Amino acid sequence: MLVFSEVELEEIAIHQVGNKLQEEGYTLSKEPLPLRDDAIKDLLLKYFLSPFKGSESYNLHHPSELSLHEVFTYSARIFDEPETFFDQSVNLAMHLYENSMHHKVKGGELYVAFFRNCIVDGELTDALGLFKSETKETFLKVNPSGDNFEIDSEAGININKLDKGCLIFNTERESGFRVAIVDATNKQEAQYWKDDFLQLKPRQDNYLHTKNYLNLCKSFATEQMPKEFEATRADEIDLL
Repeated sequence: MLVFSEVELEEIAIHQVGNKLQEEGYTLSKEPLPLRDDAIKDLLLKYFLSPFKGSESYNLHHPSELSLHEVFTYSARIFDEPETFFDQSVNLAMHLYENSMHHKVKGGELYVAFFRNCIVDGELTDALGLFKSETKETFLKVNPSGDNFEIDSEAGININKLDKGCLIFNTERESGFRVAIVDATNKQEAQYWKDDFLQLKPRQDNYLHTKNYLNLCKSFATEQMPKEFEATRADEIDLL
């Protein structure tokens, strides 16, 4: 279970990352974003954290060893040496660009954020957040003008619609940290985020075991049961 009631946003850096296959390039900021406005900080916390419901969890994974996993290495350095946060955010942005090789990958802003006081299954821990905004929406702005009003439009980010998000918690390091993700795009577009950039594997927990058991039951009801018991489609639906 994830609890964010006491969470604090310590630092944030923003970089623009394009599609490498289309040679869009990237733009790196020069320093972390100042967090002087509490109202903006609260909006960012809502934008970043509200989509995470605490269901399926993952671990960062590398087929050889975790020390060769870029995101794991950069995250561990931030947890161990918080003063290197900005330098590691640059490394993460460049690593994302190197993995943005699918023709459908959209460019956008990468937010790298460092959080304190996250609660994961009752344990207080820090977290590194990686978030990407790829979709801009049009908003209307109404402003007073003398005795009248003016209306204008502006492109911006809907804080209720996070495109891609990842929280890497400073726990279970030996297994590749505990990770939660959000991805609002389709599976084909999402592959580069989950599989190429983050390189995740499902975490071995009760949620995964229950999911596997339910999938096994579903497979039996739809494939094996009709062959062995002459079950009708209605019988299959009753079991599902």
